[in-house]
Amino acid sequence: MPTESPLPRGLLDADALPLYAQVAARLMDDITAGGARAGDRLPSERVLAERYAVSRVTMRSALADLANRGVIESSPARGWFLTSTGTGADTGTGTGTGAAAGASAGGGTAEAGDTPSAPPGGRSVQGFADHALRHGLAARTRVLASAVRPARVQEAEELRIAPGAPLFEMRRLRYLDDLVVVVEHNRLPLALCPRLADTDFGTASLYATLRTATPGQFPRVADYSVEARQPTPEERELLEITDVTPVLVATQLAYNQDARPLELTVAIYRGDRYRFRASITD
Repeated sequence: MPTESPLPRGLLDADALPLYAQVAARLMDDITAGGARAGDRLPSERVLAERYAVSRVTMRSALADLANRGVIESSPARGWFLTSTGTGADTGTGTGTGAAAGASAGGGTAEAGDTPSAPPGGRSVQGFADHALRHGLAARTRVLASAVRPARVQEAEELRIAPGAPLFEMRRLRYLDDLVVVVEHNRLPLALCPRLADTDFGTASLYATLRTATPGQFPRVADYSVEARQPTPEERELLEITDVTPVLVATQLAYNQDARPLELTVAIYRGDRYRFRASITD
């Protein structure tokens, strides 16, 4: 069957972004590489502007961009501080899209948030654990299955790997405050991060594990779609649905910093515990 041509590389290159967005991305990379923690204070705008060789106006725009995505927050008369989203906590629900953006899971009805790997200027998926930390909720994960197997033809086309190449596959059931929220099905090329096969994702973060690869893998943009349907019998059982509640199925293909497909995920949410929000950009 015919396949779509990949996007021209220039559309995803950092140099194609506005200067403030490039600075925001560099600052986010430095935060991630430095192992910063939630609550850590950033240097002053003047110091940051000197570090990245830009004006304070540009630096202020970069900081505002990260604040809009939930990575940092300001405190009157005290400066900028890192939030839990900016610390590299689990972003297992993925990144957002390039033009429109993502969503998040939450206990009851979730609110959309942002992830530090999202494309500047758009909204994005907030990590599952990030949402829990920011809202004082207890996150829990049960791994239903994980294995390494050969990639099927359709998966190989989407992930741009050879049919039969090693693929890491995982299904997880995720909870907030012991309320089941989503069933996730993740598929990733094993070559990008061989550690995936030996990691216990009942406790470990998928995206934090990807960052430990050599080279580190950082989701930057993603294709993201959502559709509603009735749950299958298995989904009813897993999501503890006993009435006519529908499910929302979110399909995401995330790309890394080199514009290479990184993760193919299908997340099946209880419709009464999920909200999708999007900001449409140029």
